[in-house]
Amino acid sequence: MGGLEDDEPASKRLKFASGGLRDLSNGSSLSPIAGSSGDLMACPLPSEGDDGVIGSKGVIKKVEFVQIIAKALYSLGYKKSGAHLEEESGIPLHSSVVNLFMQQILDGKWDESVATLHNIVLSDDSIVKSASFLILEQKFFELLDGEKVMDALKTLRTEIAPLNINNGRVRELSSCIVFCGQYSLVGSSNQDIVREKSRPRLLEELQRLLPPTVMIPERRLEHLVEQALSLQREACMFHNSMDKDMSLYADHHCGRDQIPSRTLQILQAHTDEVWFLQFSHNGKYLASSSNDWSAIMWEVDVNGGVFLKHRLSGHQKPVCAVSWSPDDCQLLTCGVEEAVRRWDVASGECLHVYEKPGLGLVSCGWFPDGKSIFSGVSDRSICMWELEGKELESWKGQRTLKISDLEITSDGKQIISICRETAILLLDREAKVERLIEEDQIITSFVLSGDNRFLLVNLLNQEIHLWSIDGDIKLIAKYKGHRRSRFIIRSCFGGLKQAFVASGSEDSQVYIWHRGSGEVIEALPGHSGAVNCVSWNPANPHMLASASDDRTIRIWGLNDLHIKRKDTHGNGVHYCNGGT
Repeated sequence: MGGLEDDEPASKRLKFASGGLRDLSNGSSLSPIAGSSGDLMACPLPSEGDDGVIGSKGVIKKVEFVQIIAKALYSLGYKKSGAHLEEESGIPLHSSVVNLFMQQILDGKWDESVATLHNIVLSDDSIVKSASFLILEQKFFELLDGEKVMDALKTLRTEIAPLNINNGRVRELSSCIVFCGQYSLVGSSNQDIVREKSRPRLLEELQRLLPPTVMIPERRLEHLVEQALSLQREACMFHNSMDKDMSLYADHHCGRDQIPSRTLQILQAHTDEVWFLQFSHNGKYLASSSNDWSAIMWEVDVNGGVFLKHRLSGHQKPVCAVSWSPDDCQLLTCGVEEAVRRWDVASGECLHVYEKPGLGLVSCGWFPDGKSIFSGVSDRSICMWELEGKELESWKGQRTLKISDLEITSDGKQIISICRETAILLLDREAKVERLIEEDQIITSFVLSGDNRFLLVNLLNQEIHLWSIDGDIKLIAKYKGHRRSRFIIRSCFGGLKQAFVASGSEDSQVYIWHRGSGEVIEALPGHSGAVNCVSWNPANPHMLASASDDRTIRIWGLNDLHIKRKDTHGNGVHYCNGGT
């Protein structure tokens, strides 16, 4: 592949040269409470000295630990086990006053529940008011349901309004009085059902409002376990397997064997340097383009084998880019300052050719609805087309370079292009607002993350920068180690949840970094020429493809992965045992 001084096509050269509580999820059983109101005050459980803390780190309070386990048992429906744990441990899930309060809510004893609420020790008076508001609002609606309009009005005027909170909601409740016929269930046999469903829901709202020391949040144990697993996953440098594979029985740790690092196939159907490749969104196809003036559609079978599907001929210049339609039923190919062609994936037929007289097209992409396409033009404008070729819109001026990557966000609002050698333009089509990513070095290529929140930018100085474009634009990571001195080298996001960054390199290797830490975790040898482009299968975190000046495409997989071989030499496919 030629350098800057060679007569290589412009796209290959760097462009800068150009019921009861037991029925609740917590399942707590209640018994009548006797004694003075002082006995009902919710107070912290007494300290148990050293016995009050468990675990090797001495940070887990035994009372809280037991209560959370009991809560989980009730949530899972193991009511007898939960009650037995409370009895045997002597640690109640809730205090007696909280149990009484919860039962009063379920029984619809609104005035009593408000009075009990004040017996629960709460340091924040606003919480008491907010909880009282929710309770009295439920009382209000049940009075309306029972056609007791005057009683509902009295509750609104004398109990709810004097709380002096949520005045907007108070006005809404007033309108319910005026239009009470729309809110009542007159003659309905479902009134009891409505109340039965709404009271537990009210209890859930109160549970979210009151401090966790008073009422333990729902699914607290599940939350703690999920949090622990998430932290282990984030700390795992090689995590690239489905979360369902994580176990509670042992701490999580993935090995390097989860990273695609073994050559499974070598695709040899191109007759010249392979410049670009991209997997389809569903991972079932791979498209590649080459200096041999052709593009190829490859099909990925159910066993992970890759086979030639269609060779796409018709371009009069080398093919510099490909782009899959949102439904993966069509493919765009772009020649170097030439034309864009649209192909049918099933038949391999060319459906349309997009051209601009006297100008060349330099990049291509799809709008998210799949009903239109866009292309960079050699006069540095961006053009939007209907599928049948009618030009819909054009953004003139310095919107793109002669050879430039082009992306659009999945909502169709932002078009992203390299507008200057050191700047990327983010053009908001609707708001007509332009934002810029400014670099100190010449930009050679970029790619948008699957969630549209990040941009991976390749630079002339052998660095790859990760930019956040969600809200304020900011640089958040740099990746180094690969080699780039003369050619356009492309990188990609990949792996499970796009947790990795991969890139080609002029030293014939494929580099893989952990996206979060920026650490190089693999440098994969095998190619005999510069690696120009890489693509990670979005549907298979264990499949990576690389395109090289050595005229081949390598399919990388896991070391222990074996695919069934249909034809060891047909269709330009060579199977490899992993050796280099």
